[in-house]
Amino acid sequence: MRNSKRNFLVLLSITMLLILSACGSGGSSSEPSSAGENEVQEVTIKLAHEVAENTSQHVGSVAVKDYIEKESEGKIKVQIYPNGQLFGDKDVYQQLVANNVQITQIDLSKLVGEDPRFNIPSMPYLFNGDDEAVKFWDSEKGMEILTSLDSDGIYGIAMWPNGPKHLTNAVKPLKKPEDLEGLKFRTQGGQVLESVFSTLGAGSVSIPFTELYTALQQGTVDGQTNTFVNIDSKKFDEIQKYLTVSGETRVDLGLFVNQKFMDGLNEPTRKIVEDGLKAGTEEARKAAKVMNEESRKNLEERGEIEIYELSEEEIEAFKEAWAPIYDEYTSIIGEEYIEAAKQANE
Repeated sequence: MRNSKRNFLVLLSITMLLILSACGSGGSSSEPSSAGENEVQEVTIKLAHEVAENTSQHVGSVAVKDYIEKESEGKIKVQIYPNGQLFGDKDVYQQLVANNVQITQIDLSKLVGEDPRFNIPSMPYLFNGDDEAVKFWDSEKGMEILTSLDSDGIYGIAMWPNGPKHLTNAVKPLKKPEDLEGLKFRTQGGQVLESVFSTLGAGSVSIPFTELYTALQQGTVDGQTNTFVNIDSKKFDEIQKYLTVSGETRVDLGLFVNQKFMDGLNEPTRKIVEDGLKAGTEEARKAAKVMNEESRKNLEERGEIEIYELSEEEIEAFKEAWAPIYDEYTSIIGEEYIEAAKQANE
């Protein structure tokens, strides 16, 4: 009787292990299945990003998912994790390196520690708009920067524009450079972004985007600078009193994939994934400008934040105040890259 009971428990344990093993492998692995050279492999891709669903970043992500799953007839599945659900913006780069995420978009200014050339979007008034920024990042010089992370096992695919950034704060209207003196702003981090504020006598602190609402609400910082979409989607107008339409710097995102994952795909599978990334890039770029315009209207209609648009003369005053940043950082970033960015405006 005792032996029968022991045998039953052993059998039960083996059965449970088999069940758990089956559940754990149920098509959710990032390791592609074996298949013939001309057959699409079965694989699950994790795509993580830090912003809300009502953003161009998410529109592009959904387009990637829809294209890949349709063209692979469901053999390739794409799981999207928005709002930093899987990994926050502090961790997602290392998780991409580790292949725990296969695709992500990262604010380029957060990569300046990897390569100072990623400071390009943070240089004040360097680009006239989204089209010019896209033109630069699609150019030879832009792609040199995007593809500079291969030593970490990362492929740089394309830039997704999020748009020009605008200043918000809870203290006073900001109409001239002197108005920023003594205020503290959140930045994404990076040398140039810190100089954007320190040059005008303001303080700055690096805070993850997913923690920014709370930081503003608690007064950890007086203000922040962001695109209309990010201000609107995160409802920063609930806790900020003033918005200056300044457009001084940009949020541009790099679309990156894990190299080991991509290199493990056979030719037909890889082509579907690459074409999906192109489809997502096209949709994200189309959506960025439209959604920023819609978000500005949303902010105006809600009426919770006072909006002030800088005149051309006021913008010139800010450009003059920020001129020392170019003197300091052009040689660090590389004059040829700054010049290529300026030429994209022509």
